[in-house]
Amino acid sequence: MRRMFRAFETWINPFAAIPKQDLPDEIGPFILYFLRQTRWPFVVFMVLGGVVGLIEASLFYFVGLLIDTLKDATPASIWAEHGWMLLGMAFVVLVVRTLALTASTLINNQTLEPSFFALVRWQSHRRVLRQSYRFFQDDFAGRIATKVMQSGQSLGDFLINLIQSIWFFTVFSITSIGLFAALDWRLAVLLAIWFTAYFGILAVTLPEVRRRSKIRSHARSSLNGRIVDSYTNIQTVKLFAGTDNEDLFGREALETMLTATHDYTRLVSGLRIALSVINGLLITAAGYLAIWLWSSGTITVGAIAVTLALVLRINNMSGWMMFQFNGIFRDLGTLQDAISTVSLPIEVRDRTAAKPIANVVGDIHFDNVRFHYGQQKGAIEKLDLNIRSGEKVGIVGRSGAGKTTMMNLLLRLYEPESGRILIDGNDIADVTQDSLRRNIGVVTQDTSLLHRSIRDNIAYGSPSATEQDVIAAARRAHAHEFIEDVQDSYQRKGYKAHVGERGVKLSGGQRQRIAIARVFLKNAPILMMDEATSSLDSEVEAAIQEHLLSLMEGKTVIAIAHRLSTIAHLDRLIVLNDGIVVEDGTHDTLIGRGGLYADLWARQSGGFLPTAEAAE
Repeated sequence: MRRMFRAFETWINPFAAIPKQDLPDEIGPFILYFLRQTRWPFVVFMVLGGVVGLIEASLFYFVGLLIDTLKDATPASIWAEHGWMLLGMAFVVLVVRTLALTASTLINNQTLEPSFFALVRWQSHRRVLRQSYRFFQDDFAGRIATKVMQSGQSLGDFLINLIQSIWFFTVFSITSIGLFAALDWRLAVLLAIWFTAYFGILAVTLPEVRRRSKIRSHARSSLNGRIVDSYTNIQTVKLFAGTDNEDLFGREALETMLTATHDYTRLVSGLRIALSVINGLLITAAGYLAIWLWSSGTITVGAIAVTLALVLRINNMSGWMMFQFNGIFRDLGTLQDAISTVSLPIEVRDRTAAKPIANVVGDIHFDNVRFHYGQQKGAIEKLDLNIRSGEKVGIVGRSGAGKTTMMNLLLRLYEPESGRILIDGNDIADVTQDSLRRNIGVVTQDTSLLHRSIRDNIAYGSPSATEQDVIAAARRAHAHEFIEDVQDSYQRKGYKAHVGERGVKLSGGQRQRIAIARVFLKNAPILMMDEATSSLDSEVEAAIQEHLLSLMEGKTVIAIAHRLSTIAHLDRLIVLNDGIVVEDGTHDTLIGRGGLYADLWARQSGGFLPTAEAAE
């Protein structure tokens, strides 16, 4: 039994090699993209659905045939004259029907729902994970995650219901019309008229169901995104007494979703009312027609039983089918909403001929680089800058001067609008993103940790690191002492303790020390630091400085700092203003020039408050 289950469970491999074709952004090609990868389970599932539909309709024929047989036979002769017919009926019901339903159930429950759903979600997740940095800045993380999950659920439900319901109902309907035609052509015409009316109503209303379903799905995703945004930033909400504001923020999204839901359910209610009317007409007309045909000697009593039983079955199925049709178009709308996110073109992607960059020395050149975040001006404007291998460079400038943007461009989180960035003479657009970033160590001001163990966070850039390597890096970052005392809600301690979403269980200084330990362990040839010690107290910063200096040895270093004293000792200081290099030199040289750097230094070393003489 276990082997049988296992065979169906492994029929689809959710983690099989992904096709080289890009993920389509239209609903038809998107569905076919995944169907091609899993065609045979769906083909067999469809064949079985047709067999079950044919058998289900045939059962009513068996009932009519049995009634007419019993009417003319005697108890003594029934088995002798009709035994093989009765055994044939029993074989179809007990063996063929049972096997078809069993196989269909196993494919549905063991193959399609677990593995096909997982395959779509896995490939959608991989696609989204490779999106540009800007993609994640422009949307809620919770909303993106919801759409990734919806992609598998809605596509799987759509295909399964299409085969299990629509295909089954189609086979059942055609067989029913055939049975009615065999009894009397007028019964077949009546049923054909009803099917025309039924599918006509669905054809008119279901496209609108799909449209309204898409709107409702989008509203639901937005609501989820807003709620997750409030929870993720709960500290800010508490610190600024923003509970009422968040109530309003969430309520607006909930009201939008309620409006979309009401529009959707009104249409569904209208469908059900229309269906009850045509079903009542079918039952009444079929009953009167069958009785009239029997009274004229055209059909038998068994035929009346077949007619009424099939009509009542179709009446019950039509409501279920309307619900299934409604679900299918709802799934289509939800899927279309998910596709609008998971299939967006990837803004920053490796070129076809991109190769890994190796043996990086660290010579960096910004060649006439422009980047404005899609605006007309701002950020980086015609940046020309050479940084020699092993040089330690500080980047200085007012807020908005383009310092962090410059680092993001070097990391290729964004593509320059014009110009090139070269490392060791290689255009970074021609190398793979992963190999580029493996050769750059980064410590940012806004340190974000993964909700995993401290050990995993430190070793994130060096997966093969040993426990001793991780502890050594933590010691150099003066983090080992506090790490040993950390304990999470699951009683995991020390390096095994989990740090919470974005590292919220740790203080800012603790998070930054773990980030510094991560860079120590990565030991990349290029080091970038954006306010790397801004969250540390003076004592810890002084203790770490010696290790940071040793880390910088032999590396190309780019350091951003608003506190100029922390970078004044570097080889060169680059002063940016409106995305342009306006000053370049050592600390002493720039002070002597009396320019922007000297003005910034004077403000920091002299304090921000005006003197009494200046105030007068």
